[in-house]
Amino acid sequence: MRNLIQTVAGKIKKEELGLCAAHEHLSIDLSRIKNDPDTILDDEQGMVSELNHFHEAGGRSMIELTNNGMGRDVKRLKRLSEATNVHIVTCTGFYKDPFIPEFAQGWDQNQFAAHFIREITQGIEGTDIFPGVIGEVGTSVDEIKPVEKALILGAGKAALETGLPVSTHTSLGTLGSKQVDMFFGLGLPKEQIIIGHQDLNANKEEVLDVLQSGVYIGFDTIGKNNYRPDEDRLAFLMDFIERGLQKQILLSADLTRKSHWRKHGGPGYDLVLNKFIPAMKERGVSDDVITDLLVHNPANAFSIKEQ
Repeated sequence: MRNLIQTVAGKIKKEELGLCAAHEHLSIDLSRIKNDPDTILDDEQGMVSELNHFHEAGGRSMIELTNNGMGRDVKRLKRLSEATNVHIVTCTGFYKDPFIPEFAQGWDQNQFAAHFIREITQGIEGTDIFPGVIGEVGTSVDEIKPVEKALILGAGKAALETGLPVSTHTSLGTLGSKQVDMFFGLGLPKEQIIIGHQDLNANKEEVLDVLQSGVYIGFDTIGKNNYRPDEDRLAFLMDFIERGLQKQILLSADLTRKSHWRKHGGPGYDLVLNKFIPAMKERGVSDDVITDLLVHNPANAFSIKEQ
């Protein structure tokens, strides 16, 4: 199993992953909670077109973190992968309160773990499609609700049992270190932990605390300047690179809305490759570091670990 990555089309060697967007959504529906049609991505031909733009920019793989409760559709993801030659990794998991499906609302950590392990070992919803990551599992802003605590611990237990990585959601980048502590408390190795959305946290010491634990972090909301300007993301990233932490950082844009797509006037899935990477190069970041961020780090983070 070691050094293999589970995609919707089967397992691949980690060297085959190529240039990877580490936290994205292609097919999603958050409207049950958000009551906003902009948060529904259901245009399959549009997805093909958007993925083709990503492929033209050099993108070869995408980690798709839409789980049950967010509108996951793994059969669609498999069709998209076949149509575009982009490797797509799907997930098992639940998001955070209030997006957790009704049937799982009262679960304890062991029930969450058992559900995730079942999908990892038997396939998702009666298909022969298997998840390659547990995610995105999350916590609220500056608060871990009881159901979220059970969810995070259940995800960690499933990761321990199966060797899959866990990719998290931190609301506005908060509580990353608390998530790390919960996983470490279970004995989960740092190589299997990806703490998401750390580029949304303007408190550098909090982000450094997560990085210094040795886990991976997501700088994965690039382009969402309404939350935090990309200039500020860049400044933090440059500092972390100077500190030699570039092998722990994953890049992505976390597109979740129609208005994010090029088709609707948005930046598209290629925005990291076409806008953010050139800005890094202008600041003198070497090709080797950029290859770590886009190729080597995701290959290492998403490869299945031996049990």
